[in-house]
Amino acid sequence: MPWRLFGLIVIVGILLVFVGFNLNNTCSISFGFVSFTDVPVFLTIFVSFIGGMLCSLPFIIFKTLRKKPRPEKPEKSRNKEESPADNSAGAPYGID
Repeated sequence: MPWRLFGLIVIVGILLVFVGFNLNNTCSISFGFVSFTDVPVFLTIFVSFIGGMLCSLPFIIFKTLRKKPRPEKPEKSRNKEESPADNSAGAPYGID
């Protein structure tokens, strides 16, 4: 069973129940120079939620665009056998 589809159906069902219970609840919204009356409460909540998501969108975009440089991997240390100081033949860096 596709769990994402099941989850989406449950979320939409919960939203419909919320809207159904709040159809009669209204409020007035004033922007200072203009006032809206009899606005349903669920509409006010949804618009506020969408506005919050839009305000956070620039931060998310900036974070994904900013690329952090990857730290370089340190070189593996040489074994004592490969070290030029321990070369018994006397040739530097193991060159014959």
